[in-house]
Amino acid sequence: MKNVWKKVAALSLAAAMTVPFTGCQSGNSGSAAEGGSEGGNVLVIGGIGPLTGGAAVYGNAVKNGAQLAVDKINAEGGVNGMTLQLNFQDDEHDAEKAVNAYNTLKDAGMKLLVGTVTSAPCIAVSAEAAKDNMFLITPSGSAIDAITAGDNCFRVCFTDPGQGKIAADYIADNQLGAKIGVIYDSSDVYSTGILDGFKAEAGVKGLEIVASEAFTADAKTDFSVQIQKVKDSGADLLFLPIYYQEASLILQQSETLGLDIPVLGGDGLDGLIDQLADKVAIADGVMVMTPFAASSPEAKSAEFTKAYEEKFNGEVPIQFAADGYDAVYAVKAALEKAGVSDASMSASDICDKVKVAMTEITLEGITGTTTWTADGEPTKAPQVMKIVVTDGVGAYEAM
Repeated sequence: MKNVWKKVAALSLAAAMTVPFTGCQSGNSGSAAEGGSEGGNVLVIGGIGPLTGGAAVYGNAVKNGAQLAVDKINAEGGVNGMTLQLNFQDDEHDAEKAVNAYNTLKDAGMKLLVGTVTSAPCIAVSAEAAKDNMFLITPSGSAIDAITAGDNCFRVCFTDPGQGKIAADYIADNQLGAKIGVIYDSSDVYSTGILDGFKAEAGVKGLEIVASEAFTADAKTDFSVQIQKVKDSGADLLFLPIYYQEASLILQQSETLGLDIPVLGGDGLDGLIDQLADKVAIADGVMVMTPFAASSPEAKSAEFTKAYEEKFNGEVPIQFAADGYDAVYAVKAALEKAGVSDASMSASDICDKVKVAMTEITLEGITGTTTWTADGEPTKAPQVMKIVVTDGVGAYEAM
């Protein structure tokens, strides 16, 4: 979602990123209903992601979404007689710390892993999980290499290049533009990965990239040069494969410089509405490729949003929360399909059963109807949302 969208900016909508967020920051909850063990047939699900630091909005969203799923499953009787326990550890979006967290979770009895949240840590942890034959499903690690270490690794989100391909298809199929300007972060694997997929498919679809302007993590506050080059190129659509923090500045500076063309972004733009706050009017009409929007009237999304807000003090869920929720429910479905009912089984034995079952289930999730291939990739329909601003309030609307 991604080495930090997720989908933020996500969303943080997205993951490099600093946005205010609510939610628990501790490593684990206390009761069985809240994820803690009270003895008995308790299956420990590990989680790893940034709970502190610049990417914390993503990690806390995944943790909260996963915890909500665990609580609901336990309240409904658990899985095959087992109670689920979530133990979620902070990696600060750092690969070395993520591996340390993985080892901590192994020592704590983890049998399956939901994580990691961001791509670079996931690449490091998936290599360790493959050695151990530990089942791993990342909600939002979107880099190609995040799950290539072994057949034990799966993901909920699309790959970065896959998201880029889908973006080019959507633009061409809906005739949104023919001359495309791009502003991207050349120092970020999420951004460059999406752009690679976009470029390859743009050629196939007859789209012309008339401007491709880079920035880096060391220079991401003044985008006037990039914006002016896009304006001068005659682009009729701006593609932003970046996170919402930088996107919010680009939108504001584009208004000042007179660049007024449609904007499409990846899931990293999830979080843009809150980031802009009272300036949200400039995001009216911005299109975001996200499989979940809290303001969507779709029944599953609305029910999830209501439950999330009630549990986490009114916090509005972002895409990463939905990804975390779906990841836990994918684990539940696979455990049920595989007939795993004894939490004392070894992690490797559970993995042998669950990784086969993952290719046989269909999850009717918050982020869409999903199946999985043997290489761990999800198959589901892409979704695009449009930001609509009414009376100073921004909301997502399905397109």
